[in-house]
Amino acid sequence: MNLEAVRDLLLEFTPLSLLSIGGGQSVLADVQRIVVDQHHWLTRSQFLDDFAISRASPGPNLLMIPLVGWHVAGLPGAVAAAVGMFLPSSLLFYFAARLWRRHRESHWRVILSKGLTPIAAGLVLAGPFSLLRASEASPLGWSVALLSMLVLLSTKVHPLAVLGTGAALFDLADRFGWT
Repeated sequence: MNLEAVRDLLLEFTPLSLLSIGGGQSVLADVQRIVVDQHHWLTRSQFLDDFAISRASPGPNLLMIPLVGWHVAGLPGAVAAAVGMFLPSSLLFYFAARLWRRHRESHWRVILSKGLTPIAAGLVLAGPFSLLRASEASPLGWSVALLSMLVLLSTKVHPLAVLGTGAALFDLADRFGWT
């Protein structure tokens, strides 16, 4: 067992856990930077494959973190990555929820909520941007992603309809050699 790799996984994912305001998507860009660009634990293609597997599986958004750990150091790496990513934020949430309930009439709750909302939104939007960069998306890919985001934010169109339309556009582009 590579104890240094296990330690590195724990040290890298623990701070990200505490930054995951808004869910796992909010730290996806940082995960990609650390895993692919900084440590070279995975290639971009492996990262995208692990992301796709984790999204297709039931469970947390960042189920890919144990997969990364598995690639790096086997079962001990998967456990270390999962503990680093999920335990600190879970403990923080538990204690914050208790504090939040205790001070439900406090003015600082409103201020804190209003202050954290744009931060969480920005972090969540950075995730898809990172995935598009990692996939080396074509101009068509970027255009479809931007248009999809605008449609989802400005209308009440069901997300599955947007997803289906994007898939149909890529199918047409592939058939006519536009990709």
